[in-house]
Amino acid sequence: MGALSFEILKRDKQTHARLGLIKTMRGDIQTPYLVPVATMGSVRALGSDDLLSLGAQCTLANTYHLHLKPGDELIKRLGGMHRFMGFDRPVFTDSGGFQAFSLGFAREHNISKIGNIFPQDFRKKYDDECTEVENRSARGAGYEKNEKRKPKENLTKITDEGISFKSIADGAWHFLNAEKSMKIQSNLGTDIIMAFDECTSPLSDYDYTRKAMLRTHNWSEESIRYHDKNQALYGIIQGGWFEDLRRESTEAISAQPFDGIAIGGSLGNSKQDMHQVLDWTIPRLDDDRPRHLLGIGEIDDIFECVERGIDTFDCVSPTRIARRGSLLISPQAGGSQENKFHINIKTAKFKEDRSPVDPNCTCSTCRTYSRAYLRHLYVSRELSYFRLATLHNLHFMLRFMEEVRESIRTGTFAQLKEKWLRKT
Repeated sequence: MGALSFEILKRDKQTHARLGLIKTMRGDIQTPYLVPVATMGSVRALGSDDLLSLGAQCTLANTYHLHLKPGDELIKRLGGMHRFMGFDRPVFTDSGGFQAFSLGFAREHNISKIGNIFPQDFRKKYDDECTEVENRSARGAGYEKNEKRKPKENLTKITDEGISFKSIADGAWHFLNAEKSMKIQSNLGTDIIMAFDECTSPLSDYDYTRKAMLRTHNWSEESIRYHDKNQALYGIIQGGWFEDLRRESTEAISAQPFDGIAIGGSLGNSKQDMHQVLDWTIPRLDDDRPRHLLGIGEIDDIFECVERGIDTFDCVSPTRIARRGSLLISPQAGGSQENKFHINIKTAKFKEDRSPVDPNCTCSTCRTYSRAYLRHLYVSRELSYFRLATLHNLHFMLRFMEEVRESIRTGTFAQLKEKWLRKT
């Protein structure tokens, strides 16, 4: 459509990994890349000056939340998203359709963006929590068995015309459809926007997943019709963990004149299922458009998905886990798949630890502060902890993505993957 261009600079000879360059009017994005998530126009605990100093190439904001607060029309009057947040590099926005999932089936099924998006992992966590509740009840701790995780109220109403949402802030109902989503994103003035879609739950059955997929296809056509031609528009492939639906959706979305292709929705019961979904999907995509995987961004996922040909990702995980006390470490510092490349800074063993979070990290947090100090800040609930931890985790992931790109450039991607993911 002309709002961006994409070039493949190099392909890995052993896999489908590719080194690419997305060009927009506000700057280039070297891929593969993990897009930092700035839901409300800010990466939590950081300012846009922090993003610039970290070398962030772009960021992603949330259409639905910005529409509610402070309002997309206000942002337009104030000069658009870039001026509003003081960030002059490319900005992505999602369509708002994800809220059909997060306020709807996600609440019913107790599924979140991170930690339990795959039912196989979710069910184990659920069973463990139920066992703990029963154990506490048996110990006389005041817990009853009926305190097991209860489904929350579904706050959405979905029809072929669009999605109604009940705001958790004030209880008011709001309506979104493709035309309104495109208008909101136009008011925000972002660079790369997503077509309106319905994201299904991994626990949705075949019939419902197919119905939601067909809605997404219809809404994608409406998104093309109504979108601001100064913005690059990505179509979203849906279809859940059903091979025929994923193939059908891939054909339908890739046949339309989108600037890029995103893969969304349920990715199955496990990470292995996610790999299968990508294997059904990516070989049917042409090479001349960038490919974005929505909501995925842990280290092992990035290796597996880059290997299959994904160019960009977005995920709240690095910054969210930072705020909860989990700090990222490299294999040289003891990071592994088993510990998810995390240390839990609140544990007592770090009380007198003078070393930085990761001795190999060059972020300002690691150059200046010890694990003992960060633990002190965390357990003391000092606000400065959130900024220092977020700076570290985001710096860590951005440098990791640089390492991934360099490995594709030098033909050493397989060796880098082995270095990070080998069993300890």
